[in-house]
Parts: sequence; C-alpha cells; structure tokens
Amino acid sequence: MTSIVRWDPFVSMTNFQDQINRIFDDVVRSRDVEDDINLYTWKPAVDIYNDNGSINITAELPGVDKKDVSVDIKDNTITIKGERVIDKETKEENYYRRERKSGSFHRAFTLPYAVSSDTIKAKFKDGILRVEIPKPEEEKPRQISVTHE
Repeated sequence: MTSIVRWDPFVSMTNFQDQINRIFDDVVRSRDVEDDINLYTWKPAVDIYNDNGSINITAELPGVDKKDVSVDIKDNTITIKGERVIDKETKEENYYRRERKSGSFHRAFTLPYAVSSDTIKAKFKDGILRVEIPKPEEEKPRQISVTHE
C-alpha cells in the first residue's frame, strides 16, 4: 500500500538554499584570506541613528589622529574624511602578516533634510568620532493646542 505524502515546496527550497550556502562556503574557504583583505580599501565602521531629535553618527577610527579627521557638510550630505598612518619605521619585508589597513578614507551620507553647519557638534575621543546633527525646528514634531471658540 502506498501512503500519500503532502508536498511542501518550502522544504525543497530550504534544501536548495543549504546546497548553495555550502558551495559558497567552499569557495570562500579555498581563497587566501590575505587576498581578500587586499581587495578592499579601509572603510571605517559607522552607525547612524535617530535620538532625541537629532541624527547621530558614530564612526570607529582606531589609530587615526584627530588632526587627520575632517567633517564637512554641503546641502544635506555629510562627509567624513581622514587618514590612518601606520608605523613607517618597520620595513615591509620585516612583516610576517599585515592586516591593518592604512591610508585615507572617505564616507559620505545623505541626510533626510538640509541642516545648518553651525548646529552640528563633532567630538573625537579614544578613536571614536561622534557627530550630532540636530533636526531643524520645522522637522521636529510640535504639539498644537486646540482652543474652544
């Protein structure tokens, strides 16, 4: 006697996804990690979030000197630029492994509104850049009182 089995298309898709993931894992593991590192330029990690009526940007800039960082604003685009310089005294041939990236970086983010550069605050401490961009007054929600006539 033959039993009836209900076909579930998602089981087939899950198996297919697992097979694809294994293929990509094999390809990634077979490549040299140092080749992957050299393919990409240094791009510092950035978090952008809304808090208490302002947009906040936090950028991780380890090994970057404050004098090598600039924050510019034009229209509704904020740009963070800088450079990380790694020890120049050690010769390249003396390294066994070099993973830390050095050189210049450039990150630009479009804001949802135009802001005045006078209101922006930027602080740099312990390799962390914090930029606070207050929302313009017309963007902040406002309670309008209803009067009785």
